[in-house]
Amino acid sequence: MNPASTEVTVRTARRLPVRGYMWRTDELLRLGINSRNIKGLVGSGELRRLRYGCYIRASRWDGLGPRRQALERIVAHAHGTLTTSTGGFVYSHLSAARLHGLFIWGVDDKVHILQGTRPSSDRWGKDVRGHTESFAEDDVVVVRGLRATTLERTIFDSARMLSYPKALVIMDHGLRVGADIRTLTNMAAAATGKRGIRTLRKALANADPRSESAGETLTRELMQRLNIRPPQPQFEVQSRLGRHRMDFAWEEEKLALEFDGRTKYFDFKPTDEVIFQERRREKALVEEGWRFIRVEWKDLFQERTFKERILRELR
Repeated sequence: MNPASTEVTVRTARRLPVRGYMWRTDELLRLGINSRNIKGLVGSGELRRLRYGCYIRASRWDGLGPRRQALERIVAHAHGTLTTSTGGFVYSHLSAARLHGLFIWGVDDKVHILQGTRPSSDRWGKDVRGHTESFAEDDVVVVRGLRATTLERTIFDSARMLSYPKALVIMDHGLRVGADIRTLTNMAAAATGKRGIRTLRKALANADPRSESAGETLTRELMQRLNIRPPQPQFEVQSRLGRHRMDFAWEEEKLALEFDGRTKYFDFKPTDEVIFQERRREKALVEEGWRFIRVEWKDLFQERTFKERILRELR
């Protein structure tokens, strides 16, 4: 870009509103930022195009983690379609799961919407996965200002489209945050023959709302699948520092298994203090005779090593 073009871009960037962070094309045009200026702002890194006709301030986008970025994609869809859609849809499946704050793992970042019938004239867009299935207003709530499926309907829909481990992650957390198990059981019973219903029922039968992270759920699922004697989840024990809760424990062997996901440490500040307190806690429990196995994400995909390591410690 030549110096003259750079100067034009810089002058235009200053005209972005101080407040707000997301704009449709028509909103930018009303601010006096024409199509050429928009292209320049994207090229200079001032704006990020999230979807057709919708842009976000790049500095905000770059400061978000993957979980928050996925939420902003949903917000961008809602904002971008405000003037182009009749609004006859609700956010559903994985998008509703994100709006409800559910743990999800290993899934796409598309925007999922549910409509009773597929419209003949509206195009969903490349970033949207549309689902056509009947729903009633009783299936809809407002979450974060957007119409989305209820917690139970969200779990019901999501679990049926995912593999079992991924469905179990959503089921565990959904029950933990208050989903009604009787409602889900009734929905499963009434859904005989529907696609994915076996996965839903299996996840419902094996769910444990005591799980505090996706990593804990997947660790429990892996131990069950590898036929490892199940430990007690969220086991409490006393040390000189007080009472502590371990992710999993085999009480008789005094063996604890802890899942060390990034969220455990990096969602808290200051990180160094959290790690220090974790190690201090472990030292106190070692004094009581406890041994520890620490599992990271990568360990869940090395199944033979994972099983041999646990069986060796149990012996």
